[in-house]
Amino acid sequence: MKKLLDLLSAELEAAFKQAGYDEKYGRVTISNRPDLCEFQCNGAMSAVKEYKKAPIMIANDVAKALDGNKVFAEVSAVNPGFLNLKLSADYLAEYLQSMATDERYGLDRTKTPLSIMVDFGGPNVAKPLHVGHLRSAIIGESVKRICRYMGHNVVGDIHLGDWGLQMGLIITELKKRQPGLPYFDDSFTGEYPEEAPFTISELEEIYPTASAKSKEDEEYKEEAMNATFLLQRGHRGYMALWNHIMKVSKADLKKNYANLNVEFDLWKGESDVQKYIPDMVKRLKDEGYAHESEGALVIDVKKETDTKEIPPCMILKSDGASLYTTTDLATLVERRKDFDPNMIVYVVDKRQDLHFVQVFRCAKKVGIIGEDVDLNFIGFGTMNGKDGKPFKTREGGVMRLENLLADIDEEMYHKITDNHEVEEKEARATAKIVALAAVKYGDLSNQATKDYVFDIDKFTSFEGNTGPYILYTIVRIKSILNKYNEQKHTMTPAIAAPASECEKALLLSIAQFNAVVESAYEELAPHKICAFIYELANAFNRFYHETKILTEENEKQQASWIAVLELTKNVLETSIDLLGFSAPERM
Repeated sequence: MKKLLDLLSAELEAAFKQAGYDEKYGRVTISNRPDLCEFQCNGAMSAVKEYKKAPIMIANDVAKALDGNKVFAEVSAVNPGFLNLKLSADYLAEYLQSMATDERYGLDRTKTPLSIMVDFGGPNVAKPLHVGHLRSAIIGESVKRICRYMGHNVVGDIHLGDWGLQMGLIITELKKRQPGLPYFDDSFTGEYPEEAPFTISELEEIYPTASAKSKEDEEYKEEAMNATFLLQRGHRGYMALWNHIMKVSKADLKKNYANLNVEFDLWKGESDVQKYIPDMVKRLKDEGYAHESEGALVIDVKKETDTKEIPPCMILKSDGASLYTTTDLATLVERRKDFDPNMIVYVVDKRQDLHFVQVFRCAKKVGIIGEDVDLNFIGFGTMNGKDGKPFKTREGGVMRLENLLADIDEEMYHKITDNHEVEEKEARATAKIVALAAVKYGDLSNQATKDYVFDIDKFTSFEGNTGPYILYTIVRIKSILNKYNEQKHTMTPAIAAPASECEKALLLSIAQFNAVVESAYEELAPHKICAFIYELANAFNRFYHETKILTEENEKQQASWIAVLELTKNVLETSIDLLGFSAPERM
């Protein structure tokens, strides 16, 4: 189904052509003066140079060509040469009815599905998720859903940090505490225990303890580095411990991500691509891409057009150890082999921008990824507290993600129970749904690259540009539809011409759905969907307050309004699903 602006532009293009001008000037946009008109065309202003005529003369010619056009209720040429357009109520109703009968509400699936990978999450195993992991998870999940809804084949990968020094630190600390475990006995040849010698809580305490010790005790750090070395070379006991760490950590991560309504198709990590590194490094040397610089192996990636210094991409350190760049390049080797993607989207802190410039350039320069593959970096800003600094606990530490979510759940529970009496179990379940909307909408309504202030009071409010406000609007619509359906009706709901200006404004808002989702996909920008549903919710609430829907005596008119409500609800619920949250049945 074509976008409304494209259909209107086709009418203007035909009118420009009929009036003797090039049809390219017929592009229609939403009016920047809604007090004057709904849409506008500024083509006459652009055509002046080519036709050597005053723009108002060109605009008048085009307006005359549109006389009798049934798409527009009003077309006016105004100085110095704008074309102001108001849509026919009947035409708008027909367009909305077509949306209502389309399973995707007017959004066509892409005709050329791409293979897209979204790399988001990126937590280190054996460590709890904290607020610093929130934005990657929320933005990445929404980008994945938007790409998938457009009809592309999308794979989401968590990209775990599971192969670095933290593993050696955990093994070393565990050996100090429980030296008698069979994993540390090189003569042990039996089967290792199936159960891990630690819980997730113990594991999460072991790592920071070991990390602190390594900073104070050089000998301890050497032991940890040696343990890492042995692990990465396949030490049997250490590999068994590593498998325990992975199993316990993944179970906890899956539980926490599930609370965020975030899912990954792949649970791969840095360990999965180690096997590709030796051959990759050898090829880069053999083919002359890599050279030594101060003992390290590097590849130059700077370009003549660079306005700032772009350092070489380091492949191996002077001691032969690999780096994040090495692992990320090897991950691209694996992704090309396994998925041959057309696009890869990385959702990572914007402070990693230079790293990804180096990796992307290097990958294309050496042929790890084809030139036609679209590598995208969504660098997100910082989530800050009200003091403008990175969000912390009251004690000044980094807050665990599950604690943050629990606090917001509790806040929403109190707001729900303060407003009216509701059963405890239902109130808790509803609070969880609304709290998630508060967190996700609070994040996604901001442009990803910008820092934002995480304000619990603001985000959990039922008024203003918030998740709870959007959900309250959906629940209000559901309530009206339920009451209508409890009554007996003979009319089949179908959208008729709007009976008021506020109803027309609502229909015009709904009609933007397909264009907004396409734009959000093209720019990988979930905040565009947030802006759309906030405008739509406002348009609906204005219509609701000015219209007596359930007491309307004209059954045909009432049935039309019910059809509008049903479409509004469906579009809002589809949109919030793309953002990664849902609405309860009542609040």
